[in-house]
Amino acid sequence: MAKIDAFFKLMLEQGASDLHMVSGQQPVLRIRGDMERVQYNVLDNDELRGMLYEITPEDKIKIFEETGDVDFGYEIPGMARFRANLFLQKYGIGAVFRLIPSEIMTIEQLGLPPICKKFAMLSKGLVLVTGPTGSGKSTTLAAIIDYANKNRKDHIITVEDPIEFVHKSQGCIVNHREIGTHTKSFAAALRGALREDPDIILVGEMRDLETIQLALEAAATGHLVFGTLHTTNAPKTVDRIIDVFPSHQQAQIRTTLSESLKGVIAQNLFKRVDKKGRCAALEILVCTYAVGALIRESKTHQIPSAMQTGKKYGMQTLDDAIMELLLKKWISPEDAYDKAIDKQKFVQFLKEPPPEF
Repeated sequence: MAKIDAFFKLMLEQGASDLHMVSGQQPVLRIRGDMERVQYNVLDNDELRGMLYEITPEDKIKIFEETGDVDFGYEIPGMARFRANLFLQKYGIGAVFRLIPSEIMTIEQLGLPPICKKFAMLSKGLVLVTGPTGSGKSTTLAAIIDYANKNRKDHIITVEDPIEFVHKSQGCIVNHREIGTHTKSFAAALRGALREDPDIILVGEMRDLETIQLALEAAATGHLVFGTLHTTNAPKTVDRIIDVFPSHQQAQIRTTLSESLKGVIAQNLFKRVDKKGRCAALEILVCTYAVGALIRESKTHQIPSAMQTGKKYGMQTLDDAIMELLLKKWISPEDAYDKAIDKQKFVQFLKEPPPEF
């Protein structure tokens, strides 16, 4: 048993989502969104480096020493998996570990809307899950892939950096590929995936033009592609994809995206005030013919109106989702106001409206 495993055990006992270990400070846990120090000695650089190197694969240590940061996955059998990031900072080495539960929560357990099941059963197209870092994108995607795995008879390939949730093959065959370990890059893995008879491809992160272009090509050529982006809402997600491309390609990409995009789930996590825990507010965009026309005609600013009128298709705006949580008294008015897009709607719930209102 590695020395650092005791901290991972503490994470599980305390219900923490992240563990921060940085030279010159005490270890810190993120519990329900708040940072809480662990009653432990201040970490010495050499001691911490020894602890971290004990669990870091040799090839990853080499990359870390060359570049100053590296990602990898670490698993304690029978306990949990962790996504690790090592980095250098002013006082020495540092690391952040994100807990990846060994049990994948279902769509029902997460309280996701029924449209997520439809996304899982699509024959082709692009479905994106977006939101800030730590908003639960991987958990939502894992639940959707899990539903497909149980209810389809297909081939699923996941491409991640590093592998997070591990799906056991059920109705589907599932193959997990990790960047740096099993393939050079997201783009290389996507190019390879098209020759590996996939039905569903999960791209852990659509970081650059080449990866986005290949994901769009895969979706356009009859595959179902799931991916994540760090955008806050559905219209910004569409704009982000188009803006990645050079201006002379953007008209063509709008047409491709209008045909390939099937849905966007944009989510934000909130701390619950009624009980311990957190809950997600989800914005859902379903790419109907009308939405496709808006993307093609460069009218993405009109997408929120289309979402308001498309509720029968399963669409909802982020503000409507936040309002629903607020009216249930699950979240605080201050938190709702802070993360809302149209803040005017939420001012009436605040005890002290901000100066601009």
